[in-house]
Amino acid sequence: MKLTKTAVLAAALAVSCATITFHASPASALTLMDIIRGGKKREPVREELPGVQTGAALPGVSTKQEAKPLPRVTGPRYYTYKADALKRVAVDKLADPVVTSSISADVAPAGDTAVRAAFAGVNVRTTPDAAKAVETFYGSQKTFVWVDGNGINDKAKTAIAVLADAATVGLDPWDYAVKIPSDSFDSADMSARYGELATFEVALSSAVATYVQDAVRGRIDPNRISGYHDFKRKDVNLVAALKNVALSGNVKAYLESRSPASSDFQALKAELAKLKAETGGDDRVVIAEGTLVKPGQSNPELANIVKGIVKHGSDALKTDHSVTIATYTGTPDYTPELVSLVEAFQKENGLKPDGVVGKASIRKLTGGDSVADKVAKLEVALEQARWLPVDLGARHVFINQPAFMVYYHEDGAEKFSMRTVIGSKANQTYFFQDRLQTVEVNPYWGVPQSIIINEMLPKLRNDPSYLDRMGYEVAVGGRAVPSSSVNWYGSTAGVSVRQPPSSDNALGELKILFPNSHAIYMHDTPSKSFFKKDMRALSHGCVRLAEPRKMAAAVLGVTEEDVGKEIGAGRNKALSVKADIPIYIAYFTAWPNKDGAVEYFDDAYGRDDYVRKAFTATRAARQVQG
Repeated sequence: MKLTKTAVLAAALAVSCATITFHASPASALTLMDIIRGGKKREPVREELPGVQTGAALPGVSTKQEAKPLPRVTGPRYYTYKADALKRVAVDKLADPVVTSSISADVAPAGDTAVRAAFAGVNVRTTPDAAKAVETFYGSQKTFVWVDGNGINDKAKTAIAVLADAATVGLDPWDYAVKIPSDSFDSADMSARYGELATFEVALSSAVATYVQDAVRGRIDPNRISGYHDFKRKDVNLVAALKNVALSGNVKAYLESRSPASSDFQALKAELAKLKAETGGDDRVVIAEGTLVKPGQSNPELANIVKGIVKHGSDALKTDHSVTIATYTGTPDYTPELVSLVEAFQKENGLKPDGVVGKASIRKLTGGDSVADKVAKLEVALEQARWLPVDLGARHVFINQPAFMVYYHEDGAEKFSMRTVIGSKANQTYFFQDRLQTVEVNPYWGVPQSIIINEMLPKLRNDPSYLDRMGYEVAVGGRAVPSSSVNWYGSTAGVSVRQPPSSDNALGELKILFPNSHAIYMHDTPSKSFFKKDMRALSHGCVRLAEPRKMAAAVLGVTEEDVGKEIGAGRNKALSVKADIPIYIAYFTAWPNKDGAVEYFDDAYGRDDYVRKAFTATRAARQVQG
């Protein structure tokens, strides 16, 4: 349709008015004069980035948006532990009932009918996995395992003794308790006796299956404790275990072999036995709560401090400072000689050797936890050790968060250890295992969404150019943009922020990656002073290393000089870890050192309490009958 000049002008005027009324006209839009002149050459249309402000604002029109409540990104949470409900063992539905060859003719009438009738009356409840295994096992098992003649056999008595001793390996004997048939019975009512023995047979097999599974993988599902726990539970072939028990000539040895055989587990087990055997008076050193003693001060608790060093210090330390110890008369004056003694004790125990006696030093001087507290920590440690592989690997990296330490093992031995900084209580480090993959030198720091939202966003709403001034790189939808152009009142889902390599980069010279869904890795840091602190739960969740070049060289199989050259080249570069090296980001408040002596640590995140609550819930669930 041919338009008159008047019509074109009218239409153009309408369009331009609408544009002026509602929003600023983009630079590429046609103006009234463009239409009159027959149009102008069109520039390529650029797709606008979501959340990015483009174009110029009209004079007098404010682009500042109405303030909205700041969003927050929260971490995982702890759960109320839900143990598996017990399941009835459906032996009455077996296609091939157990034959009576192991039951005396006096006890059970011959024939499958009587056997089937007795099994139909069995009412045993156990864990779902154990129930399924027992049903499968007796579907093909042609003899009873635990019953001979008129009562239970020696194999049953041996198995019961092992189950009753479960506490020695950190398990709960009540979880495997079985009602034992009486030796006396009414010979006039053999069907009742047969039913009693059949119930015992199924109950003990159920208890044994449950014990085997617990001994191998633990009685707690760690992933039900919190979102910070991330484990694939071990598969345990319980049918095979029951068959092995049935065939075994040494049931005790077989059942005991189900617990981990690692030196770490055995050290924890031996420590538990030692503590439970301790009797007599409590000779612990007691230092008044809240005591803080600095060099040059006078404090009546100094006598107990020296007593603690004498009790818990090494022989070498006491030899080096024998004169100071021998001549000390119990005075409250904190003399230079005593300061030197305390500093040596602090250094020996991995504390900052500053002579200041505070909470961390007092914990070491008093021997830390009471016996009861240590037993409780050992029970948790024995459980958690079952979540890990039995063999951690001849070459591996082990981070123990409560110790604030990382240990490098090679050829089956600890080669070195170093201090770490782990996540704060508000930004906890996860408990999981992985495999090392890459060492990245001169790294970029990709800022997590949690930090963008929780820490950067408040600044950016007041000063959108904040990240530009701080040297960060910003991208929206993968396209680089200035920080000042981003609408920081909108969603940050498509916004990425990273800090280029530099001397003040948050990751320092390098990071060591083991890709995981939690964005956890080890890295250097410019904040070296944190490593001097005794309590080092201070990061956003990743693990900072005191000697990152040393760790990088170890996992790469090169020298620290080689790592230094790569860093010195100044380029961002990923170096592949060629060896298969597992890493365990673990959490143990009791764990043996390289000499096999168990050390105890404060529960930085309070996680042991949640494990104990899971123990309680499991015990309650397993005692429900009927």
